Amino acid sequence: MSTESRPPGHAGRWLAVLGLAALLVAVLGVASRVRARAALKERTLASAAPVVVVVKPVAGDPGNELVLPGNVEAFTDAPIYARTSGYVKAWYADIGKAVAKGQKLAEIESPEVDQQLRQSRADLKTAEANEELARVTADRLSKLVDSQAISRQEYDNAVSAYAARQAETASAKANVARLEQLVSFEQITAPFAGTITARNTDVGQLVDAGSGGTGRELFRIATGEKLRVFVEIPQDDSPAAKVGVPVELTLAERPGKRYPGKIARTANAIDPTTRTLRAEVDLENPSGEILSGAFGQVHLKLENATPALLVPVSALLFRSEGPRIATVAQGNKVRLLPVVIGRDFGTQLEITSGLTPDASVIDSPPDSLVDGEEIRVAAKTPPSREAAPKTPSTGTAPKTPAAP
Repeated sequence: MSTESRPPGHAGRWLAVLGLAALLVAVLGVASRVRARAALKERTLASAAPVVVVVKPVAGDPGNELVLPGNVEAFTDAPIYARTSGYVKAWYADIGKAVAKGQKLAEIESPEVDQQLRQSRADLKTAEANEELARVTADRLSKLVDSQAISRQEYDNAVSAYAARQAETASAKANVARLEQLVSFEQITAPFAGTITARNTDVGQLVDAGSGGTGRELFRIATGEKLRVFVEIPQDDSPAAKVGVPVELTLAERPGKRYPGKIARTANAIDPTTRTLRAEVDLENPSGEILSGAFGQVHLKLENATPALLVPVSALLFRSEGPRIATVAQGNKVRLLPVVIGRDFGTQLEITSGLTPDASVIDSPPDSLVDGEEIRVAAKTPPSREAAPKTPSTGTAPKTPAAP
C-alpha cells in the first residue's frame, strides 16, 4: 500500500506518541541527573565533615595529695645576748652541745659593775645608819612633846626627817638590788634545755649589753625534740588546711621515709602578696633525725566533695575567650565547653569545672572546629582476637606488613 493511500490522521498520532516518549525520556534523564547531583552533594558534605575520636572523662581520685615545699624550724629557737657589758672571761658550751635549763654557757668580767655594787652597798649602810638616828631622835622628842618641853613644830620636823631617811634607805636598797642583778648577768645561762646551734664569741672579747647598737648575739640555742614546719598553701586549696589535718614530711636526704605530723595552726588570712595561706605543722622529732633549718616536702591530703575529671592533654583547645573542651552533642554537632583547669599531670589534665562525667570529649580536635559544626565520630576498632606479636628482646618494634 502506498503512503498516499494512508489516512492523514494516522501519521500525526505516531508523531505525538514519539514526542511524548522523547519528553518522558528527557524528564527521566533530568530527574536522574538531579538525584545524582544531590547524592554527590551529600557525599561531598559527608566527606568534608571532620572525623573525630571520642573519649570519656575519667573521674579523679577524691583524696588528692597536695605536695608543697616546707621549711623546718625548731619549735623554740632563741638568740642569747649579754645583759651587762664587759670582757668574756670564759665560755663553756660550743656548737652542737646539748645543755640543760640554767646551765652556764659563759662568764663575763665587769670590773666597773662590781665596783658600783660595792659602792652602793656602802651607801646603803650609811642610809640605814641615818635612818636609825632619825628614828631614835623622833622617839625621844615624842616623849618631850607630851610634857610640852619642846614645841610641836620641832617634833614634826623630827618625824619628817625620819620619813626622809626611810626613803633614802629604800632607794639605796633598790640600787643595790639593781647592781646585784647586773652582776648576776655576768653568768650567761641557758634559758631552756636545747642544743647550742651557734657561738659567736671567744675569751677576751668585749661585749656590750643588749641586742641593739653594738650588742651582738653570743649564742643561739634551739630545741630539737619538737619542730615546726611552715608551709604556704595556695588560696584554691586553703579550705582543706584545717587545724588537726594530718600531713607527712619527706626529706631528700632520707628517701622513702615519711614523718607524720598535723596542722597545728594557720594564719587564718591570705597573704596578699603570694595569695597563699601560711600554715604551721607540729612535728615530733624524738630521735633528732630531722635537723632544724632543713627543707622538705609537705604532703597534704585533700578531700574533694566532688572529684575532678581527667581528660587527655590533647583534648584541650586554647581560644581567645579561654580554654575549651570540644564535645559531641546531639546530632553529631560540636559543642565547645568552657572549663576550669586544675593540675597538669603531664599526659592528663584535671578539669575542676565545666565538664560532666557523661560528656563525649573529642580527642585531638582540629583547631578549626567551631560550635555547632557537624562532625563524624570514628567507629571504634574491635580488638583483634589474634595474639599480639611479641617484641624482640632487643627492643625493636615488630614490622607492619606493607599495604597491597
